Amino acid sequence: MLTSLAYIFLLGLLLGWVFHKLRLPSLVGMIMAGILLGPYVLNVLDETILGISSQLRQLALVIILTRAGLSLNIGDLKIVGRPAILMCFVPATLEIFGTVLIAPKLFHVTVLEAAIMGSVLAAVSPAVIVPRMIKLIDEGYGTKQSIPQMILAGASVDDVFVIVLFTAFTSLAAGGNISAMQFVQIPISIILGILLGLGIGFGLVKYFKVFHMRDSVKVLIILSASFLMLECETRLEGIIPISGLIAIMSMGIMIKQLYGDLATRMSNKYNRLWVAAEVILFVLVGAMVNLKYVKVAGIVAASIVVGAMVFRMIGVFICMLGTKLTNKERLFCMFAYTPKATVQAAIGGMPLAMGLACGEKVLTLAVSSILITAPFGAICMDRSYKKLLAK
Repeated sequence: MLTSLAYIFLLGLLLGWVFHKLRLPSLVGMIMAGILLGPYVLNVLDETILGISSQLRQLALVIILTRAGLSLNIGDLKIVGRPAILMCFVPATLEIFGTVLIAPKLFHVTVLEAAIMGSVLAAVSPAVIVPRMIKLIDEGYGTKQSIPQMILAGASVDDVFVIVLFTAFTSLAAGGNISAMQFVQIPISIILGILLGLGIGFGLVKYFKVFHMRDSVKVLIILSASFLMLECETRLEGIIPISGLIAIMSMGIMIKQLYGDLATRMSNKYNRLWVAAEVILFVLVGAMVNLKYVKVAGIVAASIVVGAMVFRMIGVFICMLGTKLTNKERLFCMFAYTPKATVQAAIGGMPLAMGLACGEKVLTLAVSSILITAPFGAICMDRSYKKLLAK
């Protein structure tokens, strides 16, 4: 396992640096490193580390979402208002709708199977989007119109909405039923996640003001609280729906609101943690990619992914209607809401594992979406933000 970690860090950092020098996002190099190291190419990663891959990827998400919360100001979110709420579900809904229109014709699947494909494709990747939005906030680009804050908020809730739909569609395909309660769980999960995070954040601020300790110890306490909130989500599954990731982000927001100086210091600490977490996250995402599936479908899968992405961008444009954003700012938002990676790696193989007839095709689309949209979205954001957003 330790040897595998050495391979992950060394090759991930090397290819990340190479791609950065080529003026491409370093995450693309890290994904390529994972593909090379993974079981489908060189197969040098220990089975132990592949077995806990999902937990390690979740750890990286915890770090970057906490960092996002520590950078967000509730006042900025209030200014954004309606567009931020629409961004949580409108682009994903249109992307699923687009997949239902396109996939049956190109992939020869049923409407329900196309809906499952759309629900896998429709989740954006916080791991790609969040670090870039934090960078914009730090550098002051787009902050006057609260653009990074709006995208941060939308991207974190978008995944909850899509995963509930995915669960409903796969249940129906496996012979189950879709109940109204499954859709009612979406707002309940979000609201309870926010309340839990705000409550934990409030408690931590009070604790840190009474008991003085090193900032490194505070980081460990905040990380532990984050892990417990995720465990709370797991333990309460089927009883009370609650989003652990939204709770983690809300905790960071509360700390920022009540204890700004501490939030700034914690943010710097989390930045250092993200250096290692980013490599682990994207290399392990790459290790999940089986190029065999991409070769089989090829252009057909790519066409569905690109077509669905166009529908998503139209959805983002609809969310921006009636706002004061310029056309350049709207174009940036459309680019920023395209990257897919972590959710696709996590759920792309589930229909195949369930024995669904469309399982292999769903996995093919999931892999294709990572290879196409993660580089596209990251490159567009990195290359365009100084030209499209006001500082």
